[in-house]
Order: sequence, then structure tokens, then C-alpha cells
Amino acid sequence: MHEYEIFIEEINPCGGEKYSKKSLIEAEADSPEAYVKENGRFPVLESTHNESGDVVIVTGDNQGSFVRYTFTE
Repeated sequence: MHEYEIFIEEINPCGGEKYSKKSLIEAEADSPEAYVKENGRFPVLESTHNESGDVVIVTGDNQGSFVRYTFTE
């Protein structure tokens, strides 16, 4: 198990990124992908790394609602 700081941004089609709901949590998980599969409400659309080396996973409903998870160890 790894301990992660997770920055979660919930983006809806009406408000876009500017009005996204943002939260910061700490959690333990085997991997970022395992955390999102267990706790996410949408399927994974994309998994990348940002310039800091953090794992960024984007999930969505293909109708404009997205949740972006940024995992920092």
C-alpha cells in the first residue's frame, strides 16, 4: 500500500473548469488506478503523468462531466 495526497477536480458541462468543485484528500491504495476503480463514479478516460511526475487520471461520462484525480506520493 502507498499513501497518496489526491487532488480531485469535479468538472461539469455547465460551469467548466473555472467552476469545478475541488478537494484535497489523503488515502492509501495499491496504486492510483486501483483507487479510482474502487472509488470513482465514471470509467477511466486517460491516465498520464504531469511535469512533476504525479499520476493524473481523468474519468468521465462522455457527456461533459469529468473528474480529474492528481496523485502525489
